Amino acid sequence: MQEHRYDVVIVGAGGAGMRAAIEAAPRARTAVLTKLYPTRSHTGAAQGGMCAALANVEEDNWEWHTFDTVKGGDYIVDQDAAELMAKEAIDAVLDLEKMGLPFNRTPEGRIDQRRFGGHTRDHGKAPVRRACYAADRTGHMILQTLYQNCVKHDVEFYNEFYALDVNMTTDENGEPVANGVVAYELATGEIHVFHAKSIIFATGGSGRMYKVTSNAHTLTGDGMGIIFRKGLPLEDMEFHQFHPTGLAGLGILITEGVRGEGGILRNADGERFMERYAPTIKDLAPRDIVARSMVLEVLEGRGAGPNKDYVLLDVTHIPEETLMAKLPDIMEFSRTYLGVDPVTELVPVYPTCHYVMGGIPTNINGQVLANNTQVVHGLYAAGECACVSVHGANRLGTNSLLDINVFGRRAGIAAAEYANAAEFTELEENPSARVEEWVAQMLSDHGHENVMTIRTELQQTMNDNAAVFRTEETLNRALTDVRALKERYAHVSVSDKGKRFNSDLLEAIELGFLLELAEVTVVGAINRKETRGGHAREDYPNRDDENFMVHTMAYKKGDGLISDIELDYKPVVQTRYKPMERKY
Repeated sequence: MQEHRYDVVIVGAGGAGMRAAIEAAPRARTAVLTKLYPTRSHTGAAQGGMCAALANVEEDNWEWHTFDTVKGGDYIVDQDAAELMAKEAIDAVLDLEKMGLPFNRTPEGRIDQRRFGGHTRDHGKAPVRRACYAADRTGHMILQTLYQNCVKHDVEFYNEFYALDVNMTTDENGEPVANGVVAYELATGEIHVFHAKSIIFATGGSGRMYKVTSNAHTLTGDGMGIIFRKGLPLEDMEFHQFHPTGLAGLGILITEGVRGEGGILRNADGERFMERYAPTIKDLAPRDIVARSMVLEVLEGRGAGPNKDYVLLDVTHIPEETLMAKLPDIMEFSRTYLGVDPVTELVPVYPTCHYVMGGIPTNINGQVLANNTQVVHGLYAAGECACVSVHGANRLGTNSLLDINVFGRRAGIAAAEYANAAEFTELEENPSARVEEWVAQMLSDHGHENVMTIRTELQQTMNDNAAVFRTEETLNRALTDVRALKERYAHVSVSDKGKRFNSDLLEAIELGFLLELAEVTVVGAINRKETRGGHAREDYPNRDDENFMVHTMAYKKGDGLISDIELDYKPVVQTRYKPMERKY
């Protein structure tokens, strides 16, 4: 075991982790642990843009942005956090510009902006151009820009270090304190302990629990799983977003920016069907509404293709030079993966698992909550793995890249300030013991179950039973399947027993996290007997503000993989916007 000491340790080197590092490194000695090389993080896959009410192209203001975020999240958004994010959005974009990010420009040289789903002017009267973008590779540009600035600030990276545990103790008042991270070095198989004054989790989402997803293979919910296993809660995990336009059958993302530039969704009859579901903003309705509308078109027999199992995205009316200038990657994806040329042909699309609105509960400074009111001292989270609840039940497009920059920055500042005021506290007597025992068990010949088989069955049951539409029956079927798979997972073994670059071992560990998070997702979904945002219950088709205007808080009870989940609730913070019907 090797031990390291840093004031601030950040787990994850995507947009949130590196934005935090840029703030923490000049203030305190900072290390970033990442299971990937930083510029391979999943933020680089984000395409469409980052929203801010710059009003560069047309009138806009942060209050309209706040309203859209709250309404888009089906009113389960914490409005204080949404207000803060919308206010700080403008500086967040300008900070990236000053760091060197090459945004698209207007003829006057300002940052260009385009329309995106759910973003409106004057509290919902018409679509507004709010998304700042760099063609259709905005996330890639953000990731590269942040990495260059981390290098500038001498951030220390530990690449291909896989965090597996967090060390927690209690202070003199009996309150929880986080003070260390245990990680597995992929290159050597060695266990490392990072002793820290403060820790930030920025480990991304968990979309790989589904078969059809836009998420990278690395998005397995590691950070959320680690926190959950320490007895800390996860918030609103039943809310998974299904992005409307994944390439049919593949799940590869087609950015909402296509519809922002004028793309139209059509059914097999050529009808622009979103005019029926959202007559005001049509194809630019929030993602949950568009995804459900697409699935309904297919279920009611208006799907396209030989199996009538997808709808069509039409951009043939947009000039080719516009498509190539503003959406070059989308053109290439359609041609490469489906053999379809968007210039002359309609692109087959269908919803794909894209984002988890829930995660590790935090306050607006990124501090992780041990319950509804108490924080864990020295522990922070930001990005998709966190839930400050600016997304509620449904995230608006472009709010994710904004979220990672606003709250990554705030977490980095708060963690560094805490570290500068704190002393190192004692680690457990043998902080790496649990991880060493865990790895040894995985490498032993104790089992006969295959990791890939279990993962495939998990993804299939989640796709079939807990996707866009859900019922009590399908969710209970998913829960039965997941719990049976957890029993089988206790008997997995990996064929590679080596220490150097043992990806078999890591995939087995990732599967354990996915199984736990899938169970949390399904248990929360069974209990939420309403339809709200990304959680659509066919047996409870209406929103129920009287009983479910609350955040779900899920706690793990007991040790080991096979344990109970206890649900509690947290009030939604409401300031100026009262729940109303979501009409678009």
